[in-house]
Amino acid sequence: MAWRLGAALLVVLLGACASRQHPPAPAQADTQNYNYIIGPGDSLQITVWRNPDLSMTVPVRPDGKIATPLIDELVAQGKTSTEMARDIEKQLSKYVRDPVVTVIVTAFVGPYSEQIRVVGEAAKPQFLPYKQKMTLLDVMIAVGGLTDFADGNGATILRGSEGNKQYSVRLKDLIKRGDVSANVEMKPGDILIIPQGLF
Repeated sequence: MAWRLGAALLVVLLGACASRQHPPAPAQADTQNYNYIIGPGDSLQITVWRNPDLSMTVPVRPDGKIATPLIDELVAQGKTSTEMARDIEKQLSKYVRDPVVTVIVTAFVGPYSEQIRVVGEAAKPQFLPYKQKMTLLDVMIAVGGLTDFADGNGATILRGSEGNKQYSVRLKDLIKRGDVSANVEMKPGDILIIPQGLF
């Protein structure tokens, strides 16, 4: 019986060591040219110059489309607010002479591919809309920190924008010890995986 316990402990320790083989996450994320992309759940404030009856705030439906007066359906998902404004102008030009449209995103969720997901031993695992210059500390504050069972320094970031490359991060050092050198910038679509610790 003792040898089984020892063997199990050895397997767990080897697994823990293997998880530490990922390179550390880079402190800076190259997101200088980032443009927000509209996603389902966003709210869009549409303003049509000199046409208050056509100006309104509309939700982006789960299928990624919106509907407004004179426009039955228009795909919004995957577009920037400027691209959306030009699409609405094109549709409205059938009914309004030279429409000038402005689109402002007022509630942010973003497309699924750009959301930050936090799984594992976070106090409140969830997805978060990505914001430019968002850091690991911002994410951890939003999810309420670590559980008592978390292996914070065994956590990893799975970065889809780099072909699912994994990076190690030091959450315990950042949150429990206040080591700001452990804070790194996030990228759109990152998945933060927080494993359970041994003790």
